[in-house]
Amino acid sequence: DLLGAVEPLLPSLREDGVAVWVLGAGPVPPGVLALQELLDAASEELEPEDVWEPGDMNDTCLYIFTSGTTGLPKAARVSHLKAVMCLSFYELVGASSRDVVYLALPLYHMAGSLLGIVGCLGIGATCVLKEKFSASQFWDDCRAEGVTVFQYIGELCRYLVNQPQRPGERQHGLRLAVGSGLRPDVWRSFQQRFGPVRIVETYGMSEGNVTLFNYIG
Repeated sequence: DLLGAVEPLLPSLREDGVAVWVLGAGPVPPGVLALQELLDAASEELEPEDVWEPGDMNDTCLYIFTSGTTGLPKAARVSHLKAVMCLSFYELVGASSRDVVYLALPLYHMAGSLLGIVGCLGIGATCVLKEKFSASQFWDDCRAEGVTVFQYIGELCRYLVNQPQRPGERQHGLRLAVGSGLRPDVWRSFQQRFGPVRIVETYGMSEGNVTLFNYIG
C-alpha cells in the first residue's frame, strides 16, 4: 500500500545500497524484491535450528518505528532478547490465555506489534485485531467479540469518554485496560462512566532498556 510513496525515491535508495522489499500483490518496479512470490514458493518444512536461531540474543532482530515523542519518528533497533521479553508483557499485567485482547494500535510501532501481537502469543490469548480504531463502535465490538482486555494509547480512552452517552455502556466484559499516556482526569472519567475496569499504565521506549508499570493504579 505504501509503495507509491517510496517509488520516487528508488533511484537514490539504490545508489545508497538500500534494499526495498514489498509484501503484497505485484507487479513491482525493477530492483524491488517481491516478498509474496518468495513466500508462495517457500517450503513449509522448518529449516534446521542453526539456520534460523540467532547466534547472539543481543543481535538485531528488527528495526521498528518510534512514535516521535523525542523528535521525528526514526528506526530503533530491537534485539532478539527484547523481542522475546515482549512475550511476557500481558502476563505481567495480569492477563491470561482465557482473555480476548482488543488491539487497534498501528503494527509498525512497538506497542501494537511486539507488546500487542507478540504479547498475545506469549500467553496464548485471542487477539481481536481492528484495522482502525472507532470510538463509536468500540463497545459494540467488545460485546460482539467478548473482549476482556483493551490495549490503549491514552488518547483512545479520551475519545471514548468524549463520545455521547448511550444506553448499555456498562454492559460489557472488559475487565482490564493497559497502555500509556492516560491523563488522570480521563482515567477517573473512564472508570466512573464505563465501570470498574482495572487500568495498568506502563511507560517504556522502543530504544530504551527500562519499562515502568503502575500496578497499584
